[in-house]
Amino acid sequence: MEMPTIVLHPHIEKTSTICGGEPVIKGTRISVRLIAEFERLGKTVDEIIAMYPHLTHAQVYDALSYYYDNKEEVNSYIEEGSEKHIKEGYKNEQWIK
Repeated sequence: MEMPTIVLHPHIEKTSTICGGEPVIKGTRISVRLIAEFERLGKTVDEIIAMYPHLTHAQVYDALSYYYDNKEEVNSYIEEGSEKHIKEGYKNEQWIK
């Protein structure tokens, strides 16, 4: 009996050399974080595709699916990229050596 191949998010990849290892839509530099932030702002999948016409509905829905399956991870990327977090980092000089 052949074992099925499990594919959770076929349109998402994580590579250390792309966007610091954040999950992105395969073949792009568009992060799951960006798609999640657009959704938080009330953008629909069609509106996201209008902004990025090279994406497909399947890719955007898979990015959202990844987000909902891995909310803690993606939310940490959102927090790390927030203006407040970045200002605090400079204020505390954690990035200045």
